[in-house]
Amino acid sequence: MSSTSDLPSQTQTQAFIPPPPPKTLTARVLVAFVDWVERRNIAHSIHGNPPIYDPRAFPWVAEVESEWAKIRKELDVVLQRREELPNFQDISTDVKSIQRDNQWKTFFFCGYGKSSEENLRRCPETGRILKKIPGLKTAFFSILSPRKHIPAHRGPFNGVLRLHLGLLVPEPRTRCRIRVEKGVLVWEEGKAVVFDDSFNHEVWNDTDGVRVVLFVDFERPIRWPFNWLNKLVLSLAVFTPYIREADQNQKQWEKKFYARR
Repeated sequence: MSSTSDLPSQTQTQAFIPPPPPKTLTARVLVAFVDWVERRNIAHSIHGNPPIYDPRAFPWVAEVESEWAKIRKELDVVLQRREELPNFQDISTDVKSIQRDNQWKTFFFCGYGKSSEENLRRCPETGRILKKIPGLKTAFFSILSPRKHIPAHRGPFNGVLRLHLGLLVPEPRTRCRIRVEKGVLVWEEGKAVVFDDSFNHEVWNDTDGVRVVLFVDFERPIRWPFNWLNKLVLSLAVFTPYIREADQNQKQWEKKFYARR
């Protein structure tokens, strides 16, 4: 993925509106604990706390990149039924805050202890390659339709880092990009970018083609013993209503999708 030093003039950032403060005492205590862990994550992060990372800091990235064509081959089969794939907000309803149309679709593999065995069975090489990623938390194909814009937003917790592996990048590539804080990056097929999604970021596909990346969240490398605090917070995610609801929605979609074979 290549970078540009300045924001394109036509890309105006939507202001991020933080969620309202929690009301119950338990919720306030939990939020305070997570905030405290986030500060520890920043202080003890092995690779610092930049918005965008050099992928070479993670030796396994090059190995994943070297096999990207095998993932692309399986993606091409998935895209034969692109219109039937779920909209992101149909699986994760919290995404409705930034997406309400049918122009951002997903093909889910795994997330916080939940996985799609049927999707993984259809993409065995992708599943094999995903096993090479240390601390893998989430993985899916992220599919953007032509002229799609994802407004400015940020993730809820800095305990993971995000990797995008370019799989299908339409031309002109300079019109297909992601902004993370003040940096703008342009996807390249077979190349990965790593960034911290807890920083404000925004995505554009201002081309006439479909853009697809392998979207991965993995545990941020943190020095011992503080890495265990991060692992604790991440392990609790599976018990949240967001993950449980997404898992139910995914299973319902799979049942309908694979019944139409």
